[in-house]
Amino acid sequence: MDFGYSPKVEALRETMTAFMDDHVVPANIPWHRQYSHGVYPLDVLEPLRAKAKAAGLWNMFMPHLPEGIEGTGLTNMEYAPLAEIMGRLFWAPEVFNCGPPDTGNMELLHIAATPVQREQWLNPLLRGEIRSCFAMTEPDVASSDATNIATRIERRGDEYVINGRKWFITGATHPNCKVAIVMGISNPDNPAHSRQSMILVPMDAPGLTIVRNIPFMNLNEIEGHCELHFKDVRVPASNLLAEEGSGFALAQARLGPGRIHHCMRFIGQCELALDLMGERALSRIAFGKPLAEREVIRDWIALSRMEIDQARLLVLRTAWIIDQHGNKAARNDVSMIKIVVPRLQVNVMNRAIQIFGSAGLSPDTPLANFWTWGRSLQLGDGPDEVHMKGIGKAEIARIKALNGQASRYLTPYHAVHGDPTREA
Repeated sequence: MDFGYSPKVEALRETMTAFMDDHVVPANIPWHRQYSHGVYPLDVLEPLRAKAKAAGLWNMFMPHLPEGIEGTGLTNMEYAPLAEIMGRLFWAPEVFNCGPPDTGNMELLHIAATPVQREQWLNPLLRGEIRSCFAMTEPDVASSDATNIATRIERRGDEYVINGRKWFITGATHPNCKVAIVMGISNPDNPAHSRQSMILVPMDAPGLTIVRNIPFMNLNEIEGHCELHFKDVRVPASNLLAEEGSGFALAQARLGPGRIHHCMRFIGQCELALDLMGERALSRIAFGKPLAEREVIRDWIALSRMEIDQARLLVLRTAWIIDQHGNKAARNDVSMIKIVVPRLQVNVMNRAIQIFGSAGLSPDTPLANFWTWGRSLQLGDGPDEVHMKGIGKAEIARIKALNGQASRYLTPYHAVHGDPTREA
């Protein structure tokens, strides 16, 4: 297991860093100027996307790109440090066609789409012509248990009819969002994990209504975390992904890569927050000396450094396992980083906000926005408690398989010294 960056990745890191410095960071103020006035900044994004594609910084998240599609497909290990760099600006991944939820959707379509579905939806997504959303979570059931999902997908002749409600659907109001991957129950009489299916629903399908864009802890993002209502929405039967009853398995295949990408970007956000808190501590004078000379501030900075590096190593190990053995083998590792990294992110942002004082709560810094995403991901993509349950179950099974091996290392007092209460 070698976590060193290859010459290829080092070169890409240099290219990515220079691209961010020369093109993306200078566009940050124009981007926010439009965004703060309720306009999604496509005229800022599109020229940057063209430059990124020309620079070979495109579709880096997908190891195996379809023939004829531009991009720099990388392994998860190779992609991780690049995701860190782009994660320092929350809108930057879209510049490189590496933004959520599209990355997970593209990987899912790459696995499960028919040739016709690939041509209609996957290839336009990979070319950056459209965007997409993933409609799984529902307001009326505990969606942490995906077997609860109640939206119905019913076969009627040559069509499927969809009825139900979804919410917190990221990206549904993005101006280029053209398709939703919808998960619902299609085979209610099947065993619990084979009742669900996934189907492709165009966003302009009759009967599909965007009810509202739900603020994320009062952060209202234009691209949306939306409530959707499906009322007798009809799509061709050919829009089904894979076969009926495969929805649960497809969800597991999709969410693994999506979770690790979030964690990679969060590491980058934490690195930026650490740099910002250090700069603030050096420049801010309180009670006659810079904050950087206060022991508690140095402790916060030191603790953040250690925690970030620990989390990065866990993410890289998970990426390595996925590359070497596939998503299924990394299931528990993905759960671990899904718990560890958002908690780390919230802790680092808390320290940075505290050092910045009231300014840290304002939109003048990215800290409050980052904190919101870190806190939300303790629920999104599966709440921490569900992931903890799976990790604990796997560990108990592993220890049970040892058949008491660890107990051989015990040194009971009576075994060493004898039992004086027993007669000789």
